[in-house]
Amino acid sequence: MSAALLISIPQTSITNGTDGKPYTLYHVELQVPLRKQGTKKRYTDFVNLQRDLSAQTGATPPATLPPKNWIRRTVYNQSLTEQRRAGLERYLQAIVDGEDNRWRSSGAWRQFMNLPSGTSTIDERGNLKSSTSQVKSTQLSPNEWLDVHRDLKSKLQTIRQQLKQREAANTPQQQHSFSADAKANLVRAAAMTAQLEQSLTPEHGVDKPKNNLGEGEIRRRRDLVVSAKKEVQALEGVLKNMAAPRLAQPDKPNEREKDNLAKSTTAAKKGRVLGGPAQETNRTRELDNNGVLQLQQQIMQEQDEDVMLLGSTINRLKDMGIMMNEELTIQNTMLDMVEGDVDRLQGKIDVGRKRIQKIKNDRVENSYYTETQTAVIAKAKHWNLKAFNTIASAASFVKDNGQNKPSRVAAHHAQSKNCFENSRNRWHLSVASRRDSILEH
Repeated sequence: MSAALLISIPQTSITNGTDGKPYTLYHVELQVPLRKQGTKKRYTDFVNLQRDLSAQTGATPPATLPPKNWIRRTVYNQSLTEQRRAGLERYLQAIVDGEDNRWRSSGAWRQFMNLPSGTSTIDERGNLKSSTSQVKSTQLSPNEWLDVHRDLKSKLQTIRQQLKQREAANTPQQQHSFSADAKANLVRAAAMTAQLEQSLTPEHGVDKPKNNLGEGEIRRRRDLVVSAKKEVQALEGVLKNMAAPRLAQPDKPNEREKDNLAKSTTAAKKGRVLGGPAQETNRTRELDNNGVLQLQQQIMQEQDEDVMLLGSTINRLKDMGIMMNEELTIQNTMLDMVEGDVDRLQGKIDVGRKRIQKIKNDRVENSYYTETQTAVIAKAKHWNLKAFNTIASAASFVKDNGQNKPSRVAAHHAQSKNCFENSRNRWHLSVASRRDSILEH
């Protein structure tokens, strides 16, 4: 990898572990030409990466990890999560953008980023690795070859910019700094050129059918390598001329150096010509027809994935709509049941009101019949009392004059009998009136 690559942590997410405790995941994205590499890591993974990088390279990475907070957690703490995300992003960018590539060429870095084992074959000095296991890594696939060549072009562009900055520098310190940076990048560019050239040799599998490269494509790639080597040599000549002492005009730029620099800039600009009026882009300028076809297929695949994602979203909305419809149906059924219960309760309330009204009417009638019955009973008591008085009077008269006046005794007897008859009639009248009232209701 090189500084032309972009690495970032655009977002975070929260998930639950096997023990049920939530933790924060950081979404690491590595933007490379034609594709994007993404992975999700915890803070513990970054700590393990720091340890493995130090153990494998023997040196501490150029940046430090943000410290661990033993009091607060990043879960549901937006400010702390954002602070740690920014610190982790700076840590990764320092490894990717650093001049020393020993950390990003290590196995720990490739394992952390889920990269293939042959992603980088350049050691910390910018030379091509020559061990047996690393020679195998030069067997680049067609797409990987294009990625390395694109990185080489970016590296050469960086060298040209550094040489221009060195030419415009005013102090010897600045000139020395730009010269050192350009020299280091030239070494790396030469190593990348050697890697591309070795990948096109028959002993490294370029003629195998699995690579799917035709003879024309192989020749085109070899021409690109030759052009890149010439451009590297031209830039090396420009750097040597700048480093040589200037006796005649030390403050004025050398016209010959400017011409060499301009020629090196346009040395490898011969690219594929489509024949149409459409303008070339940065993504298609270095590709042949097969490369453009692969790029188009990849773009179409990305569009298909977007369509599939949109389709899944629409399906989820459809499922939500169906669930809402089912819920509304259940709610309508429940409302109908409640309405039926209200109707039944209203009917019971009406029946209760009728019964209350009937009880009220019965109470009025009962009060009337009670008064009438009370009057009849009072009359009956009156006649009973009168009968008892008559009987008492007759008994007293019989006791005193029973032997002498039998006719008066018979009269008293008849009078008491008449009183008893009247009392009995009154009682029967009251009972009959009550029975008729009960039968009517």
